[in-house]
Amino acid sequence: MAKTNPFGPKGWTPDRLGSLAGKTYVITGANSGAGFEASRVFLSKGASVVMLNRSDQKSSVAIAALKEEFGSNADVTFIQMDLADLDSVRKAAAEVLQHVPRIDALICNAAIAQVAKQEITADGFESQLGVNHFGHFLLCGMLFERVEASAGRIVVVGSNAYKMGLKKIQFEDLNFDENYTAWNAYAQSKLAQMMFACELQRRVGAAGKNVTVQVCHPGASRTNLLQDTASTFNKMAWAVLSRFIAQSAERGSWPEVMCAAEPEVESVKLYGPTKRGQMVGPVGECPLDDCALDREAAAKLWMLSEQKTSAAWSP
Repeated sequence: MAKTNPFGPKGWTPDRLGSLAGKTYVITGANSGAGFEASRVFLSKGASVVMLNRSDQKSSVAIAALKEEFGSNADVTFIQMDLADLDSVRKAAAEVLQHVPRIDALICNAAIAQVAKQEITADGFESQLGVNHFGHFLLCGMLFERVEASAGRIVVVGSNAYKMGLKKIQFEDLNFDENYTAWNAYAQSKLAQMMFACELQRRVGAAGKNVTVQVCHPGASRTNLLQDTASTFNKMAWAVLSRFIAQSAERGSWPEVMCAAEPEVESVKLYGPTKRGQMVGPVGECPLDDCALDREAAAKLWMLSEQKTSAAWSP
């Protein structure tokens, strides 16, 4: 029997939120798509938003649009960061610590997907694993104490792709040098994010730290996620399919907004759309596949992530 949605038949919506004045939300990949739409919600509620984006130009355009909508006093700023370059992540995190006194939620929203041919980052990682997992792992570690000092949250934006593909971390060949496929590499990167979030939840709980870790997914949303990376065929296929099976980027942002700001959420839960295979529909709790809860693999991934990022940290 399907669970009753605790937020009612329409699921969670931003209408549940009151004023967020005085709160600060740090969002990766916020110049477009779900990250941009999440920024809109936070600003509409009076919060401050700090975007961590790769592109200066796209960030300037996004901020101009937000200030036009919410007024010139809208508190939205930008720090340049490329998750594919760990030195860039370190530099951006240092800038955040210098200029952002509180973090009510760090939202790991940025992602790349369906990279058509194997690409390797400057640090030697398969690009999707490097951007989606390793870059965020390092960022969370560097900003963890600031989040804790704010009694804040870390929100990991995953994808249901985590339970597709191989449904495991391919430790023996992380970069898929032997048999690269865009889908399996993407699925591994999202599983790594899910495992990291679950392991971080466990470590936070064991250490008694004042940080909440939440995990969500946007479902199938009409964003530009595939625009720069997918093959021409996949981009064309998604352009057609998305008209029928996907929801707006605005609705796709609701799970991460909820996980960042809704008082009544639980840890060790996955939140997202709940209809049509969790692709669209009311936002609520979604089932968690066992592959994300593999403690042995998660602990191994954590240790490996510390080695690969040269960042040993634990709550």
